[in-house]
Amino acid sequence: MLTDMNIAIFGGDARQIEIINKLSELDAKLYLIGFEQLDQSIPGIVKEKIKNIDFSIMDAVILPVPGTSLDGEIEAVFSSEKIVLTEQMLQQLPAHCTIYSGISNRYLDDISKKAERKLIQLFERDDVAIYNSIPTVEGTIMMAIQNTDITIHQSKVAVLGLGRVGMTVARTFSLLGAKVKVGARKSEHLARITEMGLYPFHLQQLREEVKDIDICINTIPHLILDAGVIAKMPARALIIDLASKPGGTDFRYAERRGIKALLAPGLPGIVAPKSAGKILANVLSQLLSDDFDQRKENG
Repeated sequence: MLTDMNIAIFGGDARQIEIINKLSELDAKLYLIGFEQLDQSIPGIVKEKIKNIDFSIMDAVILPVPGTSLDGEIEAVFSSEKIVLTEQMLQQLPAHCTIYSGISNRYLDDISKKAERKLIQLFERDDVAIYNSIPTVEGTIMMAIQNTDITIHQSKVAVLGLGRVGMTVARTFSLLGAKVKVGARKSEHLARITEMGLYPFHLQQLREEVKDIDICINTIPHLILDAGVIAKMPARALIIDLASKPGGTDFRYAERRGIKALLAPGLPGIVAPKSAGKILANVLSQLLSDDFDQRKENG
């Protein structure tokens, strides 16, 4: 139980509702920022504007999956208020207070470090990333069906990257009957691709390997599908970029070539917010409980 624990939950999308419900069940006192348009009534919660929050009483701060923008702004679909997280706010937090975010960026890293407050990125955890890859691949399948005029079965698919998402995407599209090739750099990843019964190629050969594809699915969070690569793709190709913003695709050049390129970070929150929210809620509740118990033991 999280009785007597004060937690501030900032903005975000429908995934945050599952987190709110779970932590409310555990008897935490929740302060919601960026939820004034949420009609749902939940016992034990307080809706507040950011200017009215007493940061000095908080035991934890939970940010939405994207964290903040590079200007500190927090996206909140249930609010019309502009919400900006600053270093001064974090400095008001008690020393034991932990900040939880899905991912981070230079801004959030910087203000957390300067304020000397612990920042945990949930998507750095293997369990969260692997569970989250399930709704991600379902959303990717949906996008592939909606944006092509061919079946996935027998289509030629290139997956870039064999991380936790890339592996699930490659395996699932293969099970649907696609002819899947996977690009990677590490020798152990190339070996794993072979073991999975898929066609491996080194990313140095990317320009050659995209010449005959129908769908290219990128999971690498830096520019990998540049103009030189896109120039080699057939005009019919569809690019689905799953990397965090701004993605790993030259979208301007793809549009110029007439190739449809879709940036699709945060798919779980779009296609399966309830399931994706429960994944985060379960992990957060365990982390908060462990932290709470440890602080009680230490007096």
